[in-house]
Amino acid sequence: MHPDVAKLVEAGRIPKPVGERLSQLAPGNFCLHKSFGAGKVTDWDLPAKKVTIDFEKSAGQTMELQFAFQKTEWIPADDFRAKKIEQREELRTLSKSDPINLLVHLLQSHGGSMTGDALEKELSGAVIPEADFKKWWDNAKKALRDSRLAVVPQKRTEAIVLRSGDRSPAQALVADFEAARDIKGMIRALEAIAADIGAFENDTDALKRLLSDIDEGAKKAARVQLGQALQLVSARDEVIGSSKALELDPSAVRLSDLLVNADASRLADEAGALPSSRQRAVYEAFPNAYGDEWVGKIVHVFDKVGARGVTEIARILLERDSLPALVTHLRSAIARRALGPDALIWVCRERKGPSQEVFSADVGAAVLNLLENDHLSDGPRKTSRLQSLLGDDKSLLTDLVSIMDVNEARNFGRRLLDCPVFGELEKKSLMARIIKARPETAELVNGSNQKRPEETLLVSWESLEKKKAELDDIVRNKIPQNREDVKIAKSYGDLRENFEYKSAKDMEKYLAHRRTALDKEINNARGTDFKGSDASKVNIGTIVTLEDASGGTVDMTVLGAWDSIPETKTVSYLSVVGKALVGRAPGDEVSIRDEETEQMQTLKVRSIRPFNP
Repeated sequence: MHPDVAKLVEAGRIPKPVGERLSQLAPGNFCLHKSFGAGKVTDWDLPAKKVTIDFEKSAGQTMELQFAFQKTEWIPADDFRAKKIEQREELRTLSKSDPINLLVHLLQSHGGSMTGDALEKELSGAVIPEADFKKWWDNAKKALRDSRLAVVPQKRTEAIVLRSGDRSPAQALVADFEAARDIKGMIRALEAIAADIGAFENDTDALKRLLSDIDEGAKKAARVQLGQALQLVSARDEVIGSSKALELDPSAVRLSDLLVNADASRLADEAGALPSSRQRAVYEAFPNAYGDEWVGKIVHVFDKVGARGVTEIARILLERDSLPALVTHLRSAIARRALGPDALIWVCRERKGPSQEVFSADVGAAVLNLLENDHLSDGPRKTSRLQSLLGDDKSLLTDLVSIMDVNEARNFGRRLLDCPVFGELEKKSLMARIIKARPETAELVNGSNQKRPEETLLVSWESLEKKKAELDDIVRNKIPQNREDVKIAKSYGDLRENFEYKSAKDMEKYLAHRRTALDKEINNARGTDFKGSDASKVNIGTIVTLEDASGGTVDMTVLGAWDSIPETKTVSYLSVVGKALVGRAPGDEVSIRDEETEQMQTLKVRSIRPFNP
């Protein structure tokens, strides 16, 4: 206790606890302020109840003693933040000569842990020149990780944790696993063990003790977090595979055990989110999980597991001479226009290899169909990579139209020109490639240098009001909310590894795109109630009765551009089915795709009547 303060305590003027806290604010001591940072007390005036502190960010700051009591925290003279005030040059020298010692000292001063962002804030500029910090930190981080003195995560927003005690490297790695609070922490700890398996050369008993914990964790996670359970078991297998002294117990949980009990759609979603190496391990477990049915099971999830999964599954099927099953699946899915964007990208990229048998004119139709449907649907776009592939792969369209006959090539070119996904310049660029390969399609772009007027869309009043309501919601609610989401996510720091920020920015792009599209569509739309439509032929606003070869009949209603309702057999006049029907008269035959079987069928127009007489 400071002598001047001790006199006040002895005289009974202040309680002893207050005296001890007051002594911490005596000249020469160090303290911490939330806004001003670390500081050194330079003077005080007890009668006037004033204290003067030289803060890192505000020198000569005079405060009321009561305010300093509440807003500052005492730190010892050997605290890293205190040394930044009086021994900064020594710290700068240490950062060059012994960066690990510097980092350990910094972590100790922060209670043993701090995030990468907080560490950069503490060092960059003050101790290490801002321009040099990234390079310095990359080297220092690797050295700190190799020293095993601290747990160094991959993400800057996660805490770097100083290991305590005099443990061996192996003991420290095991302790990290045992200290993990969740499955993700266990996975990270196992990855660290696998990367440093040499530390266990003379201490495999510690690893053996972990195996039962992993089994228990995987069983629990499988019920609600299948993806994490798959990751955990895969990471365990990597550890076992890298150690000659470890063997998997016959009763241990295996990837095949998790697959057998998993729902197919859930499995596809969870597996598709895994890293490539882990996905491969999961797909390689299919034969053990499903026996003779494994090929059918893996083909079933092929186009649902994302880009990485598609590549891995195709590679496994190729290696095991089971590619014909995939070819059969792809041929059927392409014909039904049921193949997803990642699978279609794979088909296009591997067109001179494994997918050569299925690369046909139907692939072009499937690509455009998927782009159009995605453009008209709500939510973030799913086909951006597919659209980019058409532009980036200079020979894709050439190869595609080269295998088409003249009519197929013309129809494909015509549909591309009508596709709302592409801008005018992009359409011209893509058509130039088509025309170069198939000169017969040049007639499609005659006069295309003159901008074609937008065709007015005929829509129902109900669908028009729905579009207006969606636009109003975007402008009034979603865009303002997204601005706040971006601000909040940005505050989390480290934009390079900030998933929330990237997600918010993606939504920002989507909302801007959707707003522009809705503005354009609404301005170009004309509402109608379809009253008095001409029923001598199939027109917009008519109900047509179609008859199949067996005599069965079905009614289909052709309405406005935004009025497709599959459940009630209502189609838009702009849809493939709508375009096939419009203009047909009783007695005409029309080929359309069955919505349930996805097979082409020929139907006869039996009768036509107005939707709203």
